[in-house]
Amino acid sequence: MAAPKIAIQLIVFGDRVRTDVDAVLAETRAAGFSAIEAGNLIATNGEGTVRELMNRHEISVCGAHFGYGDFADPGHLATNTAYCQTLGIRNMICSGVGDPTTADGYIASARLFNEVGARLRQSGIAFHYHNHAWEFTDLGGVCGMDILEQETDPDLVRFNVDVFWVMVGGRSPSEFIRRHADRATYFHFKDGRRLADGSVEFCELGQGEVDLIEAAHAARAAGAEWIVAEQDQTSLTPLRSATISGQYLSQNLAFG
Repeated sequence: MAAPKIAIQLIVFGDRVRTDVDAVLAETRAAGFSAIEAGNLIATNGEGTVRELMNRHEISVCGAHFGYGDFADPGHLATNTAYCQTLGIRNMICSGVGDPTTADGYIASARLFNEVGARLRQSGIAFHYHNHAWEFTDLGGVCGMDILEQETDPDLVRFNVDVFWVMVGGRSPSEFIRRHADRATYFHFKDGRRLADGSVEFCELGQGEVDLIEAAHAARAAGAEWIVAEQDQTSLTPLRSATISGQYLSQNLAFG
């Protein structure tokens, strides 16, 4: 079994991904990463610029991440599929469902995800659903994540397991990974803390509540292909934050 590869989600760099992608990619490399996950970089920077910068910084793109609306809109889906094919991106990730407040909303979204997954597979792209915490909310004896598990085809819809949000949702990340080992090969390793007021605080890997060591064991056993460091916000500079998380992945979890 091949060792998992590591990457970083560019969300930690904020709006600079759109305004100064050259510097962002330079800092990504300085932090120890040679692969990234982001949205449609060509749409904001142009194909020529993106290709030149990726070559210069020796960076690849492991996944493209979009919201539910981008998959529900056929035009957006076609544009983003072409983007992935242009850069050789093999994973497309969806965050969210159409209506997260009802079981019917998840069922309808699952139907769409099966259709999208089949279409993307024809283009050589795997479709992954990225969980947050709200999918674990009780909807009358069942939660949204259970519905997505039951109503989607594991050959067409894979799970991009975000270990932090699984924890916030009240589940054990390692147990969740083991349960979905047949469709979980692409992971977001995120860390943080639950606060007394119900909010959360994001932090660098190894500095929060998530049992990342157990999650790493489970991810390896599941045949993880990608471990993506993701941090929505940081009080540090993005470069420092990315460096700390990258070092944790390599030194504490032996990834990369």
